[in-house]
Order: sequence, then structure tokens, then C-alpha cells
Amino acid sequence: MFLHYIDLSWRSLKRTPLVSALMILAIAIGIGITMTSLSVYHMMSMDPIPHKSDQLFAVQLNTTDDGNNWWTPDDVPYQLTYKDALFLHNAEMPVRKTASIRTAFTVHMNNQDVKPALSSVRAAGKDFFSMFDLEFIYGSSWSDAQEAAAESVVVINEETNNKLFGGQNSVGKQIYLDDTIFTVVGVTKSWDIHIKYYDLNNGSFSAPEPIFIPITLWEPMRLVSRGNTNGWKHENVTTFEGQLQSEMFWVQFWAELPTEKDVQKYHDFLFAYLTEQGTKGRYTREVPQFNLKDVNEWMEYNNVVSEDNKILVGLSFMFLAVCLANILGLLLGKFIRRAPEIGVRRALGASKRQIFLQHLVEVSVLGLLGGLIGIGIAQLGLWGVRVTSSEYAELAGMDFTMILTAPAIAIGACIIAGLYPAWLVCKTQPAIYLKTQ
Repeated sequence: MFLHYIDLSWRSLKRTPLVSALMILAIAIGIGITMTSLSVYHMMSMDPIPHKSDQLFAVQLNTTDDGNNWWTPDDVPYQLTYKDALFLHNAEMPVRKTASIRTAFTVHMNNQDVKPALSSVRAAGKDFFSMFDLEFIYGSSWSDAQEAAAESVVVINEETNNKLFGGQNSVGKQIYLDDTIFTVVGVTKSWDIHIKYYDLNNGSFSAPEPIFIPITLWEPMRLVSRGNTNGWKHENVTTFEGQLQSEMFWVQFWAELPTEKDVQKYHDFLFAYLTEQGTKGRYTREVPQFNLKDVNEWMEYNNVVSEDNKILVGLSFMFLAVCLANILGLLLGKFIRRAPEIGVRRALGASKRQIFLQHLVEVSVLGLLGGLIGIGIAQLGLWGVRVTSSEYAELAGMDFTMILTAPAIAIGACIIAGLYPAWLVCKTQPAIYLKTQ
């Protein structure tokens, strides 16, 4: 019966090509615009590391004086001071943790073959790679001993390896970061993340750094942050050593806590540490304040998906509703004009339910065709986003979920629009139209 309804629907569309084309075009435009904004929103809000997002925690410590206001919802700074980050990084717990900062170097090979280029570099702990699931093509992360000794070793990504070494195994080879020679110990695969969740201070949708060096190099190489550095009180900081001992916030810190027990244990550890710092007169805060936020909580806390994005999605659905209102009007005219034919079918034994279902199948076919064309329009819109906005370039795409969602929304919307016309036409009284035949 369902196939028969589809056949009737196809015949109906061919009998009224202009009206059918207008309805398909209306739903296609509505779906195209809706899916453009919804796809960007979907990429922004999706869990970047779903299998362990509830095990990775951003650490925040409030080491400001009591009553000090910050611009976060709970007045806790986003980043840590150097001395707090160093203490937590060197602590025995948890098993995996990493302090990190974004810095930059001029990368070159000290020869004429490769032009020097300025590149972002992340100084991080060796656990950074296992915590955030970076995969290696060649080699691995640096060892504990290399990190402890602050050796000049480096991990580069696949693109950098292709550029500097033609894609060959470069482990053991050397590159220059400014004037310092670094030995390559690992090459990572391309890290395809849409949200730079491990460092939201330097652009939520920026590309990950292509080069990594041990965080223990920050003192011998006098590393400076190329991200935000925030202070909250006057400090006469004129030297690098002064910055390390200051109360300025400029280091990100993450801990991997696989179980609730680990979370509670680390919670107690941080409470004890801050209590001790308070008793030393470091700040006037009576009650230690800190946060442990998992990946999704961290993204929400940092407003990765802004209110503007949510409003844009809402407006696109309102536009789709306008398209559906026009489709409703066209369906009413088309279905009512068909009343004599329906009257005859009713006289021949077709039930109201069969007439109703037949027309819902017809509007579903309209929705399916509109949804498929809408995917093409959405791709055009996303291309426009990629061309005009470098910030959203990595987000402007449709994954498999969105490709399936487009016709589903189109069919559902058309069924909603077609309910009243289908109900109206299925109530046709056969006697009225048989008298006119």
C-alpha cells in the first residue's frame, strides 16, 4: 500500500508541476538556510573527545584576595600562575596531568632548502599527547628523563614533517627553533579537532599548534606566553624571573581523573594546597576557591557557543516556519481542488484513513525532494562561510549526522504543514461530488 501511495504521489506531482516545484523550492530554501546555521552550531557544540570528556578536567585556582572581581561567572581566573602550575605539574598526583602554554618560534633548518617561518609552539608536559589522544606516525613523546632534564627535544605534526622532511621518518633528525637545535622524537598525525578545547584563551576555533616542546624548557629558554596574561594587583614585574614569581595568570593546566574517587581525591589535594597557601599570607581569601571542570563544562563555562549563534539558529528555524506557511497555503489549494476525485474514491470504498495517509505520503515526498535540494543549498551557504570567515572555516561543514538530519527535518516539517490540508480533504463527502458527475 505504501508503494501505491508513493506512485499516486508521484503522479500528483507530475499533474501539477508548477505548484509542486514551488513547494519543493520553498522547503529547499528553508532547509538550506536552516542547515547552514544548524551545521555550524552542531560543530561548535559537539563533544570534541566524547569517549573521555568526563575524565579530563581543567583546573582553576583562585589565588586573588577576597572580594576581588574577575570576569568569569564565579570570579575564578581561567588560568594559573607559574608557581601554582609548576607545583601541580611536579606533584605525584594524578597519574596524568600537564601544564601548557602557547608560545612561538621561527622554525628553520639552517640551510637554503627551507625558508624560515614563524610557527606557534605549545610547551607542554609529556602526558599532553596521551591525555588528548594524539596519535603518532613516527616515534613518540619525549621521556620522563628528557622532560626532567629539559632536553631540547621536539614533537612535530604530520604537516610540518612533510614540509621539513618530505614526509620521511624524521625521528632523530634536527630542526632549529630560533637559534636552538631541537631533536625530533615524534611525529603526530594531523589532529582533526574543530574546537581547541585544551586552550580556549587563544581562539576557541584556532588550529592546534604544529610543534610541541617540553614545558620544563620554560625557565632555561625563558619562554613567554603568546596568549593572554592577566594580573589582578599592582606588581613591579620588570624581568622574566619576576613574572615567574608574580601572581599573574598565564598557564593552562589539565588533569586526567578517570574515576569519581580520583576526582574527590584531587579535590581534597587542591583544597589542602590552597589552604596552606592562605596560611602563608599569600592572599586574604578565607575560603579556598577552585574549580575542576570537565571538557563540556569547560566549553560551556567559556561560552564557546555564544548567544549570537543560538539566536541565529532560532532565526533560521523561524524562516523555515515562514516557508512552511507558504507551503500550507499551496497544499490547501491543491488538495481542495482535488475534492471531486477524492469524492469518487470515497464512493468506491476508500476510507478516510487511506485518503489521509495518501496525502501525508505525498507531502513527505515533497519534503524528501526539498530536503535533498536543501542539502545542496546548505553546502553553498557553508562554502560562503568558509570563504568569508577564517574563524569558522573549520566549522563550516556537514558531517554524516547533519546530512541525515536535513531530509528528516524537511519531511517532518512538511508533514506538519500537510496535516490540516490532508485532514480537510479526507472529510470529503462522496454524495456531494457524485451528484455533480
